[in-house]
Amino acid sequence: MKAVDAFGTVLTAMVTPFSADSTKIDYDAAAKLANELIDLGNNGLVVNGTTGESPTTDEHEKLELLKVVIDAVGDRAKVIAGAGSNDTAHSILLAKDAAAAGADGLLVVTPYYNKPPQAGIYAHMVAVSDSTDLPVMVYDIPGRSGVAIANETMLKLAEHPLILANKDAKGDLWAASQIMSQSDLAYYSGDDPLNLALLAIGAVGVVSVTGHVVADRHRAMVEAIEANDVQTARKINESLVPITEGIMTRAGGAIMVKAALDLLDRTGGGSLRLPLVPATSEQRKVLKEDLIKGGFTL
Repeated sequence: MKAVDAFGTVLTAMVTPFSADSTKIDYDAAAKLANELIDLGNNGLVVNGTTGESPTTDEHEKLELLKVVIDAVGDRAKVIAGAGSNDTAHSILLAKDAAAAGADGLLVVTPYYNKPPQAGIYAHMVAVSDSTDLPVMVYDIPGRSGVAIANETMLKLAEHPLILANKDAKGDLWAASQIMSQSDLAYYSGDDPLNLALLAIGAVGVVSVTGHVVADRHRAMVEAIEANDVQTARKINESLVPITEGIMTRAGGAIMVKAALDLLDRTGGGSLRLPLVPATSEQRKVLKEDLIKGGFTL
């Protein structure tokens, strides 16, 4: 199976809507948001990822949220379940739950905080991949995990029949070029500021945070690159700069994208769970200016 058939090409790492006091997941809002994201241009969704505040949702909530999204979208898009943890046994549990719920694939981040050696990263990824029949996208994000996946490790992982892709948030275009030239591992940009750069060197798609509001432009940029229309891709990328800056550099993913959704009167804005806190009034003011610069009317 090709990665694009397994995961899609334009995916948004979906926020998790909560009740006003953040004690409960708003499952109705999650179902509505999932369909709105598909209508906007996404052909894949990541549920229970970091942007979905997965560190602060429990296993029951994760499973129920996944079921709700799968039921809501049907076959309109691929639903990829976050199954990452720094505990391999826990990741396997999440993977098996996702498979039982009907997820289309798994996103497995590098184990974080405990900083395993490369042999441990490899063994972790293989153990999780072997636990189900679902296609796997590994997630290399050393800024959060504390350790990068080395080229040698990534090339070994690429030999696994179920590991089809890497969500790359390492910020190392040369390493990405090397892996893509030496394996069939598909690359997805996992860092919105580098979407065009990664697509230009061979990535097949994006797993985005800003896709909550501009998935249509991401899709157009992916299609422009596929058509070798670099000029159009550059123009689209230029239009995305203020939005990417506003959402990705001011206070970080979930905080600012929920603020953006709220400012745009879209589903999914609102409360967050501690230790994340809502954007300040000043952050919202600057974000509003960024969104206007990026083409939105507010």
